[in-house]
Amino acid sequence: MSFTLRALGGPTAIIELGGLRLLTDPAFDAPRDHPVAPGRVLTRTTPPPLRPAEVGPVDAVLLSHDQHPDNLDGSGRAFLARVPLVLTTVAGAGRLGGAARALPPWEHHDLPRPDGRALRVTRVPALHGPEGSEPVVGEVAGFVLTGDGLPTVYVSGDNASLDVVREVAGRFAPVDVAVLFAGAARTALFDGALLTLDSAGAAEAARILDARHVVPVHFEGWRHFTEGADALDAAFGHAGLRDRLTLLTPGASVTLPR
Repeated sequence: MSFTLRALGGPTAIIELGGLRLLTDPAFDAPRDHPVAPGRVLTRTTPPPLRPAEVGPVDAVLLSHDQHPDNLDGSGRAFLARVPLVLTTVAGAGRLGGAARALPPWEHHDLPRPDGRALRVTRVPALHGPEGSEPVVGEVAGFVLTGDGLPTVYVSGDNASLDVVREVAGRFAPVDVAVLFAGAARTALFDGALLTLDSAGAAEAARILDARHVVPVHFEGWRHFTEGADALDAAFGHAGLRDRLTLLTPGASVTLPR
């Protein structure tokens, strides 16, 4: 059975798998500044290709974290009120309430599929910065999607750690599709250390996971990204993995066979 992803800019994407529609990290605000702390601003530079009302029904939201506006902005928070289920971190579920369900690391939630079988969503770790950054950046989730007759899909969330990718690979590799949050996001808070994978790291993650297909997201549309599509293409080419890479512009979609 195939996997379809439509990129909606930044970390936001519609995933269709096993007869279900999932949405990652809803961020739909128009381009603007988002103050996050005194002297710190995250700036969206491009508009999303769809308004929330144009997304259509979704069965669940996979929310890597709620504490940063590039992953959940004002319009995204309003969107959550319309969905039946939000799978996210323990801390995030406590803050959001409503349809948010906490998933501790390595625990899972089974979503019923139209054919009577289940799509299993397993929460996996993510490290949104260097070692020791969790007290500053907060808890972040990645997800692995599995099910009978379905491709195995890894959604990294905002993760900068290849050690975390190795943990995931130890339980789930090889994966059919890796949806990697890339962009080499950096902040002065950690002296320019990575908050998400850079392009070389994304290529190495693909190798570690033995991923058949890689669809990067979260590498455009925000000013704090330091590497975009050209850097990803070059890194995967240098690693000899360009044939596994699918680069999408906002609004574009891809369907990948198992």
